[in-house]
Amino acid sequence: MRFPNKGILHAEDMRIVVKNALPGQVVSARVTKKRQGRCEASLLEVEEHAENERRVRCPQYGSCGGCLYLCFPYEEELKIKEQQIRELLAEADPAAERCLEGILPSPVHEQYRNKMEFTFGNAYKDGPLTLGMHRRGSFYDLTDAGECELIDADYRKIVRLSADFFRERNIPFYHRMRKEGYLRHLLVRKASHTGEILVDLVTTTQTESFSEAFSEEELLCAYKDLLLSASMDGVLKGILHTRNDSAADIVEDQGTDILWGEGAFKEKLLGLDFIVTPFSFFQTNSYGAEVLYETAGRYIRAAGEKLKERTGLAKDPVVFDLYCGTGTISQLTAPYASKVVGVEIVEEAVEAARENAVRNGIGNCSFLCGDVLKVIDTIEEKPDLIILDPPRDGIHPKAMPKILAFGVEYILYISCKASSLARDLPLFAEGGYRPVRSCIVDQFPRTANTEVICLLEKA
Repeated sequence: MRFPNKGILHAEDMRIVVKNALPGQVVSARVTKKRQGRCEASLLEVEEHAENERRVRCPQYGSCGGCLYLCFPYEEELKIKEQQIRELLAEADPAAERCLEGILPSPVHEQYRNKMEFTFGNAYKDGPLTLGMHRRGSFYDLTDAGECELIDADYRKIVRLSADFFRERNIPFYHRMRKEGYLRHLLVRKASHTGEILVDLVTTTQTESFSEAFSEEELLCAYKDLLLSASMDGVLKGILHTRNDSAADIVEDQGTDILWGEGAFKEKLLGLDFIVTPFSFFQTNSYGAEVLYETAGRYIRAAGEKLKERTGLAKDPVVFDLYCGTGTISQLTAPYASKVVGVEIVEEAVEAARENAVRNGIGNCSFLCGDVLKVIDTIEEKPDLIILDPPRDGIHPKAMPKILAFGVEYILYISCKASSLARDLPLFAEGGYRPVRSCIVDQFPRTANTEVICLLEKA
């Protein structure tokens, strides 16, 4: 396999890329592209399973676009992922592969998600209302999420109750082609360590489709009462309603009301408390996040000590944490820095980061709201070390020269998409940086993705 989900099939002297075909399987596939010696095919059927495949409980496995490795023992999944990342890094910058320290497993690899975004729609054209995830390869059809193995019993209960509630009242989902309907998404967040739950119903403002039977206020009140009456293992902290009339099929906040409770929940990581709001970035696997941040902290501490030796710094380094989210890594880095400056584009995440720092008694962190591309031009302080934890697409091409221009001795790159890191590594090499330590953390068990940490040193 090639990262992230490209199975390599050999047939008739051809090397064919078949997405989602797994090592050891015998498959039938239809060739869809054949150009300049490159072949691609779509998976039709698994004719023979690999020797180490196991029976999967989830009825949606294979049709859902989520889990890829659910059929393999976890140890086998880790081996495949490590090999994929090694090959990817070796092609981008051989030094990054040579200094790779292996893969660290997630302490929990089932029912680990602390955030899920479910979509309202149907499983097939004109079918009944469904609440779940997009079917693999489809923009419209959904798979039911009621038995998903990445979420716990509280998530599954909320999904089933919500789907039944709106189905019984014939509330229409938002149809993207016709641009009409009411129900869009259900955002559920549950803290793994505190058990606190936040539920956010995302709808359009098109209430005319059901307003003859009852008002929107009556509908939302009844839905709130349903959730409050449900017995859950966790603690329900807030029920929210978000309006979203955008054309894009994403969860976008165009105004949020609190129907009951609070607008955020609390999670604990490595002894610190974090307030998490509905739309702020927070690692989706709290258990894996602790492994990720402990590893990042180890790299940062070692880099800070070397920095002192190399430059003669009498104090701890000034650290810039770019793409900082709710300030998690900023605060975990704070003990090893004289000052940490976090930059994040989501305003509510910045507010949460500031509140979290006060709550944890951390006084050497400050947080700025805005696009990294623009904000770093306005910061008077100069960093000694930079932490980069960008979105999946990696660092904006226009931001890269500005980051390199700081000329810091060390850059710690935390990537949730290894191919984005691989794309950026040659740019760092051109800027005079070489990888000196790298590590994979399996932050997303059962899926095709991982986190990769890479420490870059100024040559």
